[in-house]
Amino acid sequence: MDETVQKSCWGVTAKAVIGFAGIILLAWLFSGPASAAMIVAG
Repeated sequence: MDETVQKSCWGVTAKAVIGFAGIILLAWLFSGPASAAMIVAG
């Protein structure tokens, strides 16, 4: 049972990371590399 929970947790984590990367990529495509770098840097 622990294995199932662990796999599920990693699936959610992977989706979150991929989603975040997608958002950064879209920001970069629409606003250019310099603006995206400022967004990532905070």
